[in-house]
Amino acid sequence: MKLFAKVSVIGLVITAFTLSGCQKPEQTTGKTTSSTENQSIKTLSIGFQKSSLNLLVVKQQKLFEQAFPNAKIEWREFPAGPQMLEALSVGAVDFGYVGNTPPIFAQAATKPLSYVAYEVVAPTGQAVLTHVDGKINSLQDLKGKRVAVQKGSSAHELLAKTLQKTGLTWQDIQPIWLPPADARAAFDKQAVDAWAIWEPYLGTAEIQGHTKVLVDGTAFPTTYSFYIGNPDFIQKHPDSAQKLINSVNVADQWIVQHQDQALQIYAQSTGLSIPVAQRVLDKRPKPSPVHTLTTEVVESQQQIADLFKQEQLIPAQIDIQHSVWSAQ
Repeated sequence: MKLFAKVSVIGLVITAFTLSGCQKPEQTTGKTTSSTENQSIKTLSIGFQKSSLNLLVVKQQKLFEQAFPNAKIEWREFPAGPQMLEALSVGAVDFGYVGNTPPIFAQAATKPLSYVAYEVVAPTGQAVLTHVDGKINSLQDLKGKRVAVQKGSSAHELLAKTLQKTGLTWQDIQPIWLPPADARAAFDKQAVDAWAIWEPYLGTAEIQGHTKVLVDGTAFPTTYSFYIGNPDFIQKHPDSAQKLINSVNVADQWIVQHQDQALQIYAQSTGLSIPVAQRVLDKRPKPSPVHTLTTEVVESQQQIADLFKQEQLIPAQIDIQHSVWSAQ
């Protein structure tokens, strides 16, 4: 089965719902929204990756249809955050879900975005992999080696921290800039020596490939993923960001209460086998709620931006707080 076969999740688990334990979740918005505001949103476009279980459940349960009853909901899938943020910057996406690094590269390129909310990333949800029979046995062994990574992704940041931890620079390795699917192919052919990657690609490689984890997120401070909004869209529809947060949190509560059904949604949506999907979801925090950004989260993101400027990975100093949305 291909890793990301096009499989529809609409209606996947409806037949499994019963009155005793699988009722469709209902959400409360926390405030009454006027019909005028609802009608003003004609189309809501959501950018997502297959690693976001919360959004997969929102999609399957039609929670955005409940929150925005007069809007057409469009779902746009992307292989990684940089591609999604490019679409968001030109207005093709209104909200999206990304790792911690893509927004920094987007800000540095003066692309418009707003940090709406965050989730905590599982420490073992990203790693630098090497070949089990290869010559890389320590972080220092990365020197001179070919390392595959999606440029501008959360794995890019993991690799940057790994090099800093080891005392190496980007000039000490050969970064091979590849999206996940191409990187997996190169890794399997041993065309690269190591691969910095996130879930669910990581779990698949661990089970299906001859790999070993050189370092993962447990070696570093807590990291975050983000829900990003188009600033123009939020300005026109100021209630939309809070509605998104509410809907995602309803989905997260449902996942905790219906883990078997959530596993089926994740496996069918991604094309992963049940063992691989279970491995990925076992790493996921339970619950995994969404919150508006705190001072601590903003500071964490700013530290990444400062590191990237220091390493000349971005062209200019950026201010994370400048792009943080706050509820009125």
